Amino acid sequence: MSPGNSSLSARLFAAAFLAATPASAPAAAWHTVAEAPGRRVEIDRDSVQRADTRRIVRSRIVLDRPIVDPRTSASYRSIEIESSYDCAGRTHATLRRTYYREDDSVLRQEEVRNPVEMPVRSGTPDDRILRELCRPRGDGAALTIDQALGKVNEATADLRKANESMVDEAVRKDLRQLNQILAGGKTPASPKAAARDWAYEGAAGPAHWGSLSPDFALCASGVRQSPIDIVDAFAVDLPPIRFLYPPAPFRVADTGRYLELAVQDGSIELLGKSYRLDRVRFHNPSEFSVAGKTYEMEAQLVHRAEDGKQAVVSVLFGQGAENPVVQTALNHLPLERGSEAAPPGLTVDLAPLLPQQQGYFTFMGSLTAPPCTEDVLWMVLKTPQEVSAGQLAMFRRLYPPNARPAQALSGRIIKESRQ
Repeated sequence: MSPGNSSLSARLFAAAFLAATPASAPAAAWHTVAEAPGRRVEIDRDSVQRADTRRIVRSRIVLDRPIVDPRTSASYRSIEIESSYDCAGRTHATLRRTYYREDDSVLRQEEVRNPVEMPVRSGTPDDRILRELCRPRGDGAALTIDQALGKVNEATADLRKANESMVDEAVRKDLRQLNQILAGGKTPASPKAAARDWAYEGAAGPAHWGSLSPDFALCASGVRQSPIDIVDAFAVDLPPIRFLYPPAPFRVADTGRYLELAVQDGSIELLGKSYRLDRVRFHNPSEFSVAGKTYEMEAQLVHRAEDGKQAVVSVLFGQGAENPVVQTALNHLPLERGSEAAPPGLTVDLAPLLPQQQGYFTFMGSLTAPPCTEDVLWMVLKTPQEVSAGQLAMFRRLYPPNARPAQALSGRIIKESRQ
């Protein structure tokens, strides 16, 4: 079957499933397939529908604590997802999402009109669901999930290698397509490619992110988006941020859009809550501005708490002296785009990335790149740091401007440290 016919049959199968499935599905016996801090992923085995190599199933994400839905300003506790999985192609697509309040009543429902097929990465919850759905039917109704996983342990390594090879090839293809876009060439019309090929300019630029993929909808419809121009802040006594950044091993990744630094250890503490450091991402020019002033560069230190909440510390940079942390990232830049390097035996100390005066602006916002997730706590340090002219020149040679334009404040309150 050709890829075009496969895609068509998947859409027809999905349409038939959605037409036959009531908006309020009957009670199900949920089975846990994956758990993470603050949430668990479950599937309803009785809901599985099969056609050739394709499976459609109901799954849900159950949160330990309800979170606020930006579209309705009400809270939801779980998200039920109807998805299509292709056992042969190791891909999946979301067909419909239903958000449930804490009392299990429906908050809202959204159907995906043009499902986007995405590769299933090894080790993810979707990988667990794919294994559960695609094992031979004779093995299984009586087997537990752990037993089923045990039966495929011997094949896991081969599956991982095949999947990673497929994803690597997809990334290389997408980078070639992105280069064509930047060079003025034609871009393919595939919605799957469009979702991955978001950019900072042109037809896939910030003004169009919300239409590239259903998963990026918040980029257009969100009401607490970042970045913003920081103005009219309320000067109050804010608690200090406690930075716990010991020297630690690190990796440097070139994503094709920006440079990222991942450090194995590090966290911040604020009001008794701890957030683990996930990554440091560099932008030029700065995404945030202060009273209309934009800086030459910005480092965003992205953190995540055990409950899944995200907190980002932003450091603004003006031109001046060389910054040793920035230079460490540049020194170990991988030789190929879309790859990463982990220098053995070396560590990085993030302390020189931070100014000595650590007063800050704070407000609620979103991630500044797709999928533009909201409910992110931002802390923009008031005192800028310095980078050298040579470091700035190297960043500008490596990456085109990669800053999202300022978003509407939408009535948000901004606080700033009095000292």
